[in-house]
Amino acid sequence: MDSPAPQEAQESHRFPCEQCGADYRFAPAQGALICDHCGHEKPLNEGPWSGGALKELDFLDALRQQLPDAEIEVTRVSTCPNCAAQVEFDASVHASECPFCATPVVADTGENRHIKPKGVLPFQFDERAAHKAMEDWLGRLWFAPNGLTDYARKGRKLDGIYVPYWTYDAQTRSQYTGQRGTEYTVNRTVMVDGKPQTRTEIRVRWSNVRGRVQRFFDDVLVLASRSLPRKYTEGLEPWDLSQLAPYQPKYLAGFRAEAYTIDLETGFSDARQKMDRVIERDIKFDIGGDRQRISSVETEVSAVTFKHILLPVWMAAYKYRGKSYRFVVNGQSGRVQGERPWSAWKIAAAIVAVVLLVGGVAYFVGAPPVDGALPKVSLPLPSVPNGSGW
Repeated sequence: MDSPAPQEAQESHRFPCEQCGADYRFAPAQGALICDHCGHEKPLNEGPWSGGALKELDFLDALRQQLPDAEIEVTRVSTCPNCAAQVEFDASVHASECPFCATPVVADTGENRHIKPKGVLPFQFDERAAHKAMEDWLGRLWFAPNGLTDYARKGRKLDGIYVPYWTYDAQTRSQYTGQRGTEYTVNRTVMVDGKPQTRTEIRVRWSNVRGRVQRFFDDVLVLASRSLPRKYTEGLEPWDLSQLAPYQPKYLAGFRAEAYTIDLETGFSDARQKMDRVIERDIKFDIGGDRQRISSVETEVSAVTFKHILLPVWMAAYKYRGKSYRFVVNGQSGRVQGERPWSAWKIAAAIVAVVLLVGGVAYFVGAPPVDGALPKVSLPLPSVPNGSGW
């Protein structure tokens, strides 16, 4: 499905400076190409994007391998031996570090043929601002190791990665059967301590219902990569997709782009799960009443179209005392997600401080124990999760 086109020239994400010949990079703050060697600035050829709709591609045509040749591209990618991420490299890069897990990667000569991105959401802020967002996030975490926070603040480079996503549009029509519940109250006399008391109980009267609902889904967003845990990428949402611009390789100058590893058909299965949850809410609203039960749903899906898009993420993978920590920053909004580091020393110190505080309060507000010992204090230990989260 992803290689229906004949061999074509590989696109390059390198753009030589008009003045000195060094490489331009896309600068988010200026929205232009800038040469770090001589400072020359070059605006993008196309004017500001108005936010209009990008052209969708037909889903069934893609499954039948009938997309036009112009919708297919060939890129040079390397696969990380640890996390299997597929990241694009410029021709001049021969060795690097995986931005997802900090594993050393040697660039190979493999080529990846895939559906070309239709749209790109350009980075909205630069690496310095992303570093500041990550440091602020780390600073708000209780019990984070000081060493990791200091390590992150030493100016280690963040990688700007364009992460692949699919978006799906679809028209749905659903028939359902179920039950509508209508609540009513009854008074019941019960005996309490030998005395009769009246209590009001809520009961439900159920009636069978059937009906139809329909909804058009626009831009159902699905991650097309397995390199990052889904909870991280979902934590970066929402994305303002109205700011998508038509894909230009120039937006990738100075950045990396990850190739999708979740194919179009698998991605649509994920999209259907999201659609089904919305359809379920629509059905319950259509049933009405005080309570709802859904017995069966049959959904017809038609007019399915899709886009392959790239969304901006600043990423850091730190190895601290033998353990890897990953942090990601939404390149549009600045939202931060990552693995929650814990400091055993800080947790132990906090427990001791609480014990001493409670013991001191007990000593001054109450009579001291006869034997002179401090009162025994039973405190719940803080729960330290195994893995990530915060």
